[in-house]
Order: sequence, then C-alpha cells, then structure tokens
Amino acid sequence: MRVLIYSQRYKTADRAYVDILLNKLNKEGIAFSFYEPFHKLLIKKNPQFMDHPIVRVEDTMNKKDFDFVLSLGGDGTILNAVTLVKKAEIPICGINLGRLGFMATIEKTKIEEAIDKLIRKEYRIEDRSMIKLESNKDLFNGLNFALNDFTLHKRDTSSMMIIHTYINGDFINSYWADGLIVSTPTGSTGYTLSCGGPIVFPESTNFVITPVAPHNLNVRPILISDDSEIEFKIEGRSKNYLCTLDSRSTKVTRKIELKVRRNDFNARIVLLDTISFIETIRKKLNWGLDSRN
Repeated sequence: MRVLIYSQRYKTADRAYVDILLNKLNKEGIAFSFYEPFHKLLIKKNPQFMDHPIVRVEDTMNKKDFDFVLSLGGDGTILNAVTLVKKAEIPICGINLGRLGFMATIEKTKIEEAIDKLIRKEYRIEDRSMIKLESNKDLFNGLNFALNDFTLHKRDTSSMMIIHTYINGDFINSYWADGLIVSTPTGSTGYTLSCGGPIVFPESTNFVITPVAPHNLNVRPILISDDSEIEFKIEGRSKNYLCTLDSRSTKVTRKIELKVRRNDFNARIVLLDTISFIETIRKKLNWGLDSRN
C-alpha cells in the first residue's frame, strides 16, 4: 500500500498525532510520500524525513500513484486535497485534527485503528459529486471545480447585488441579496447550511441554490437536479464582485459570463465501516440531545 500525506499546517499541538501516524506507517511497512509544502514544515521538527519522497503542488497525479491520500486537518484540508488529486480520483481519507468535520471523520486519537482498518479493507469509498464552473474567462487557473460550493457575493460596497438566474435556459428568479450559493450535497453542511439551506445526503443527485441575506423574504433555498446547467447574470452598483469555488476566490465583473454544472469527475472520500452520515450529523449537530438535561 502507498499513501500520500497531505496537510496545510504543522502545529505544535498536532505533532504527537503526526508522529503516531508516521510510526504506524513505518511499522506496517506502508510506503508514504509527503505533500511538499507540508514536508517543508515537517522537516523543521523532524529532519530525519529530509530526503523522503514528496509530491509538488504542480505535479500531475495518476490514480496508480497512491492507494490513498491521508488528509490531516479538517474538512477544509480535504477541499484543498481535492485540487491536488483532480481527475486522478485517488480516495481521500480524512483524519480530523480540526474541529467540526463532516468529511474528516477519523478522530486523531484513533489513527492507529484507522490504519489497521485500511489494511484490512474495512472501509467504503463514497463518490462525491462536484460542481464545475464555466466562464468566458479563465478565473481559477484550471481549478474550475469545487466539492462544496460555488458562490457569488457582493464585494466593494454595502449595496446588495442582483443575480438573474436561469436553469437550463429558463429564467427562475432575480435574487436581490448579498450573494448566492450553489452547493453540492457534500456542501450542504457548509456555507449554505448557515444561510438556512437544507442538509442533503451525499448520495443525492441535487444542487442546492441558497440566497445570502435575500431582500425578499419569500425567497427560499431550492433543490434542483444536478444534471441541470445554471447560468447567472449580475447586476448592481459595484464594479466588482466576489466569486468562489470552495475556499478559493477571485474577482469578477458584470461582463463575465458564468455557468455551473456537475463536474466531469468526482471526489472519492474514504469512510470507515463504523461511521455513517446519519451518525456523523447527529454527533456533530448534537441531534437527539436535550440541552436542558
């Protein structure tokens, strides 16, 4: 088995858990490489890994290169790992060194147990649909896809924006709002949830369209099939607006043509057999608990 260790940070508080992981991989004879930016941080504290194999940011990965990507962090780390894996669709296994993790479900105190389960093949892989942005200008240097969501948001002024929205060419609404979110089922537990959107199970084949602070109170989030194409035309007083794909953002103007649809490839998320989505949301959102007791 070969794995890539991916992370964006190497905090002092996490060092003990990283050491447990590396020792376990060595003990089991599992070949591993490091994501280069993480490797640079690691060798400051662990110089014995100075000459270890690395994967650079600009490298093109192949699905045969690794069996798994071990993502150390939270859900945001997984979102960034997806931009490295791209269409190679290497399964990503999230070890939660952060806080609230809906995808990074492996607790840091259970790292050794998780590696044992990977060795024994006691896991499942979920294909998570992604969203793709098409525009008349290259906005994200080829990384025009997102696992969580696409958003448009006001940027320069306090004035709201108007987002004229079309589904498969049919006009649906003009959103007078601070912004608009189009999320995948995976992204339904992210930004859109905080704006009143529904929780959607990962295997659902939907997009969620959610306005951000809409001016008209009769406007509500809607679900549509993810085989739809959604087109936007921006109107407003500002010259510039913010466009995001997951944690990546760029500036857009009213002249830029924007469409989103389902991406051509998926993200593949590793889940241990003992963890279900229902259990995850119940635990993370404290459902079923009476705060009075």
